[in-house]
Amino acid sequence: MGRFRRVPIGVLFLILVSLTGCQQLTIDTGRLVRRDVQLSEIVGLLAGFGTTFAAFPDLMAMIKRRSSLGMKPRMSAITGTFQILWIYYGLLIASRPVIIWNVVAVLINFLTVGAYTYFLRRERQTNAAPTSTSTAA
Repeated sequence: MGRFRRVPIGVLFLILVSLTGCQQLTIDTGRLVRRDVQLSEIVGLLAGFGTTFAAFPDLMAMIKRRSSLGMKPRMSAITGTFQILWIYYGLLIASRPVIIWNVVAVLINFLTVGAYTYFLRRERQTNAAPTSTSTAA
């Protein structure tokens, strides 16, 4: 288990190392706040909606079952981590759809990991609780 705790730190380190060469990249905030909407942004919003909420049914199923059974949080954690880079990319190219949907997707993925952790902890406490057996003599 200790090996997997070092993985997010390693991923963050690699992300920081790769971003150190990006000093010349600047965020065009003027394009982010403009009021006119183009067809490409509408298509981007629709496409982003579909891909963002693809992970949502797993989260809802886990909450409905109130169990971590069958869930693997590693995929959600990895996806959520790299979607943070998509948010940064969206800021660099001033793409509102990329930014909006990846922020939502990060929240969904990390909620999935959080729910998994919560239910797993609860299941372990339930299984570890001593059961009282009474014997009639």
